Amino acid sequence: MGKVLIIGGGAAGMAAAIAAAGCGHEVHLYEKNEKLGKKLYITGKGRCNVTNACGMEEMLSHVVSNPRFLYSSFYGFTNEDMMRLLEKNGCPLKVERGNRVFPVSDKSSDVIRALSRQMKELGVRVHLYGQVKELLVEDGECRGIRVLQGSGAEKSREAGGRGTTGDPETRDGRTWKEASCPVRGDAVIVATGGLSYGATGSTGDGYRFAGENGHKITEPLPALVPFQVKEPVVKDLQGLSLRNIEAAVWDGRREIYREFGELLFTHFGVSGPVILSASSFAAKTLKKKPLTLSIDLKPALDTEQLDARIVRDFEEFSNKQFKNALGNLYPAKLIPVMIGRSGISPETKVHEITRAQRRRIVEETKAFRLTLTGLCDFKEAIITQGGVSVREVCPGTMESKLVKNLYFAGEVLDLDGVTGGFNLQIAWSTGWAAGSHIPA
Repeated sequence: MGKVLIIGGGAAGMAAAIAAAGCGHEVHLYEKNEKLGKKLYITGKGRCNVTNACGMEEMLSHVVSNPRFLYSSFYGFTNEDMMRLLEKNGCPLKVERGNRVFPVSDKSSDVIRALSRQMKELGVRVHLYGQVKELLVEDGECRGIRVLQGSGAEKSREAGGRGTTGDPETRDGRTWKEASCPVRGDAVIVATGGLSYGATGSTGDGYRFAGENGHKITEPLPALVPFQVKEPVVKDLQGLSLRNIEAAVWDGRREIYREFGELLFTHFGVSGPVILSASSFAAKTLKKKPLTLSIDLKPALDTEQLDARIVRDFEEFSNKQFKNALGNLYPAKLIPVMIGRSGISPETKVHEITRAQRRRIVEETKAFRLTLTGLCDFKEAIITQGGVSVREVCPGTMESKLVKNLYFAGEVLDLDGVTGGFNLQIAWSTGWAAGSHIPA
């Protein structure tokens, strides 16, 4: 069988390693960090939303960029396949609200441990501190990689588990090419991730590897990331979490996104699950111009039902001041803001409020508008949107159409989905497709 070299020890890289080793290949996995799954470890606030338990057609509907490309890989290695793999290796799972799948222990380390256990059983050779600097491509075929000397599992052991990912020239003045060594192989899988959470090692190496060998890179943008907001009122609402709202993002009269969920106000704008998903749909347009966020604070009620509800509250508090009559309608932190938007003096007696003024309250409640001016940067982003163009990659095998024996998997590709375990399933499925389709 062949010798497979995998660059990146994250979700896609580990899935690829297990698949390739399961096919009988000699597999070497190079991870430049001191441990595997560094980004996986912090996903889901340390709980690791492994996948989503929905049907595969629904899974595809939650992919934002290039969903059709994933058809073969999603059905070749499904969410159920991934769940069985983890449970077989000692990581029992549970399904929570929204079909989100987590380890029963709520510990992402158990997911990494299960994958590591399977790799060890299959004989995958893991090279920690494995700093890959270049692909070795000759005559249109990938023949291996160039790795910095002193990196790899051997260096890790010699240093008692500690080492360096810095370039050798910082020690003896040599260039990295002079200080590196070629590692030959029959196939190379690039699973280096994107640009989000750069501290975990996602520094865009895969984009460089692909670009140096003729691949088009769709501009990487932060995705699943909070929005920045123009209006200073968000600072007054900082820390306020609103559940069961409906958020819509508009480009003029064109609706870009609409979804129910939870929203969180921050000192710079808005965040929360419904907002993070919105960012994936709005990122490219928002880079060109501001957009409008419209929040329906009471989506369960239409305008007439909401008006009737307010009428009942006003009848109950008819002799109170307006500022003291909204406690049943809004959270305390939101009341001053809604009073300001209504244009009604806070000291006005409730029975003095006109029908027109009441309708203004209804309008602001059903469409609380904010101006979106930008996205937070990659430090805040959960994933990266953009990457290696999927037009230059075979969807069934993940092999490059430009360079033979070169494969791509995971976030390095121009693929992304909304929150809920969908992005990890992209990593598992594409990694598995790459690893399982390498010829003997």
